[in-house]
Amino acid sequence: MTDGRPFVSYVALGDSMSIDLYPALDAGETDVAVALERIADVGVVAPLGAASLFHRNDDARWPAEQGADLVSQFPGITLHNLAADGATIGDVFGEQMPQLDESDERTLVTITAGGNDLLSAFANRPRRSLLESIARDVGEAFEFLLDSVRRARPNALILLTTVYDPSDRLGRIPGVLEDAGPLPLPVLDGLNERIRTLARGTPGVRLADVYAHFLGHGASVAQADRWYWRRSLVEPNAEGAHQIRRVWRDALDGD
Repeated sequence: MTDGRPFVSYVALGDSMSIDLYPALDAGETDVAVALERIADVGVVAPLGAASLFHRNDDARWPAEQGADLVSQFPGITLHNLAADGATIGDVFGEQMPQLDESDERTLVTITAGGNDLLSAFANRPRRSLLESIARDVGEAFEFLLDSVRRARPNALILLTTVYDPSDRLGRIPGVLEDAGPLPLPVLDGLNERIRTLARGTPGVRLADVYAHFLGHGASVAQADRWYWRRSLVEPNAEGAHQIRRVWRDALDGD
């Protein structure tokens, strides 16, 4: 905590790195309709995503994390998970931020965004210079997003999350845009460096470096050692969600 007061609410903004759907599918803890359609709204989905675990641990699945969740440290803290599958940073602005009421209450915020922006741009096979320009625009959008969150919640602590690389620096993600050629990893590196710079230079913001933590747990290793969902290696599996929340926990504890 930066001002000594306990957090009373936790808000998750961003993309599928923060949601329950893929970790729950990986764990087999969804209704059949959800498993068939991969749409969380059509049935029950277990709260196994990073934001859910960060807020309240699943003690049966992760017994070592018992007592290390937000509800244990800040009794009564609420969770508002506004993150959405496939969300771009524009979606965070246009669809998620309008749901964030203005409040002076002490708020913890996690942000996971940027990966879908880069993948969508890469799918169109743009020139390298155009892709770099898009990444710069996304980086600038992060700065505006931080300002927007701080205006809405002036007493917030924001954990800003880097974008992971499921290819493990190999440049290819099995089953994902394989016909588009090698991934432009320097572009991803540039975006992540912008995220790190913002996190380190903005008051009330801390870095959650999921990119660094996840290296070596993607396409370069056997399926059993991966932190990505086997059916789509751009999504976190159950272990991946657990690991994301661990990075957030370390960032939060880094007073």
